[in-house]
Amino acid sequence: MSRDRLTATARGFLTLDRTATLTTLRPDGTPHVAPVRFTVDAATGLARVTTRATARKALNVAAAGPAARVALCQADGFRWITLEGRASVTGDPVRLADAVRRYTARYGAAPPDPPDLVVIEITVDRVLGLNV
Repeated sequence: MSRDRLTATARGFLTLDRTATLTTLRPDGTPHVAPVRFTVDAATGLARVTTRATARKALNVAAAGPAARVALCQADGFRWITLEGRASVTGDPVRLADAVRRYTARYGAAPPDPPDLVVIEITVDRVLGLNV
């Protein structure tokens, strides 16, 4: 994803203090949808979701390995944007600190800090939306 794939309006929409849904696939292929807060860096095409390592969404991504694909959707009335892409889970302290810093900047408070905090990183390769 590059800046030219997101309009200024879409980039602004993605900075609003909103909850989104993250859709992952369970090992049996059924979808799991969870409400999440997230950040997106339009310049690098990387979206981030912090969560516990034992959360179903993290387990689903880890179980799928390099083939893991997810969809992250933020909606507000008749406006919505979905970011799709490959996902991975990491507990790397540098990447986790970056995710926490970005989350704090977007939402005005740090995310929960359980001992097993990880970040799901999504390399966005498809953007869909309406009225953004």
